[in-house]
Amino acid sequence: MVTTETFKRGINKGITTTWELAKVVVPVYIIVTFLSYTPVLKWFAGVCQPFMHYLGLPGEASLALVMGYTLNIYAAIGVMTTLPLTGKEVTIIAIMLLLCHSLPVETAVSKRTGVNGTVMVTIRVLLSILSGVVLNWLI
Repeated sequence: MVTTETFKRGINKGITTTWELAKVVVPVYIIVTFLSYTPVLKWFAGVCQPFMHYLGLPGEASLALVMGYTLNIYAAIGVMTTLPLTGKEVTIIAIMLLLCHSLPVETAVSKRTGVNGTVMVTIRVLLSILSGVVLNWLI
């Protein structure tokens, strides 16, 4: 039976979680939207396009991967919402980020458990890229 206290606690946690996510997603969304009106995003996308082709992604999606790899998945979602991505492209990015996200934070945590940080980052990045290439080929 759900008590009033349980309901209040659930509402409070839901609002807190939404606020934490919004603090990351909204600023990233605004910055990326702003950059889309400048030559910066087009330049970055153009530089990354030859590599992104192997992943079946547009060059602009490279920014989502960079944000996800370095910050967190929510920052990548903020970028992805500004892009006209297909279901295939969203799936590829999602799987890549599943394998490799929040590298600075997770590497620091892993190192505290005795894992070699360099090896862990290398494995995660390579598996992420390999999964993108394979998914592009399979889907």
